[in-house]
Amino acid sequence: MPRKIYPPQKNAAPTTPFLSCEEAAEYLQVSVRTLDVWRCTRRYPIPYVKVGARVRYRKTDLDAWLESRTSHAAMG
Repeated sequence: MPRKIYPPQKNAAPTTPFLSCEEAAEYLQVSVRTLDVWRCTRRYPIPYVKVGARVRYRKTDLDAWLESRTSHAAMG
């Protein structure tokens, strides 16, 4: 059975470029090893995409994760 190929949507927003592990680690200001440990142990739920044997991150996912970790000081 042939695989179905879907054409790109005409009004779709541009896709977010993927970051390599090195780029994601630099963006988060942690080592690549730390990022690997977080992913493998599931210490933090940072979304990632497997592309073959490679791991990629979306910058929008990293931004959302950082926002979820942000502590807002109470006023008053």
